[in-house]
Amino acid sequence: MAEKIVYQRPKSWIDGVHTHYCPGCTHGIIHRMLCEILDELDIQDITTGVAPVGCAALMYGYIDTDFIEAPHGRAPAVATGFKRIRPDRLIFTYQGDGDLASIGMAEIVHAANRSENITVIFVNNAIYGMTGGQMAPTTLIGQKTTTTQSGRDPLRAGYPIRMSEMLASLASPCYIERVSAAKPAHLNGLKKAIKKAFKNQMDNKGFSFVEILSTCPTNWGMRPTDACDWLVDNMIPYYPLGVFKDFE
Repeated sequence: MAEKIVYQRPKSWIDGVHTHYCPGCTHGIIHRMLCEILDELDIQDITTGVAPVGCAALMYGYIDTDFIEAPHGRAPAVATGFKRIRPDRLIFTYQGDGDLASIGMAEIVHAANRSENITVIFVNNAIYGMTGGQMAPTTLIGQKTTTTQSGRDPLRAGYPIRMSEMLASLASPCYIERVSAAKPAHLNGLKKAIKKAFKNQMDNKGFSFVEILSTCPTNWGMRPTDACDWLVDNMIPYYPLGVFKDFE
């Protein structure tokens, strides 16, 4: 009798790997919430992620689903093409503020306006993280960065862009919510929002957008605990948490 062959998934560098993120970075928390949702909804095998250019460019090494690496800012366009070819699959983008709100502004606005049936996870830490801490479109007034060493001046650099509010002004998006990863008390809301965004896609409801306020202790020049407090005291007043659109 022939020996029975049992298939085992090849061991990859996902297994037991340490992340490259800086100490205190909340990308790790968001990744954990995302993985829990993939398990709870039992959608790991039908989900594809679109990795950005930025600190999370290597996230495909930490989450065991299919991934596509998108050019800088083009994740919504890549996700749109994939979803239209494979409507049976789930697709999500994971983007930072430099990727989504700067070079990728056109892509996200038009994907939202068309209400593409995709899930967008937008990580807003008010700074360019990977490239050294330059001013981002979401950098707060007076916030110091490597390119605004005296603090952001609205007369020279304009005002921080509130992406959730701007996209919510469009008629087409299905669901838009802003949450936070700064404190344990925020994490239930964070997870609930991402799960809802995936469920909307599963129900073919259209474009879902979850903005997550996140820390960047390294480029903010703070200890991780101080960075979390700074986010609560400074970012949440300008970027209030809550649901901005829900076609439930």
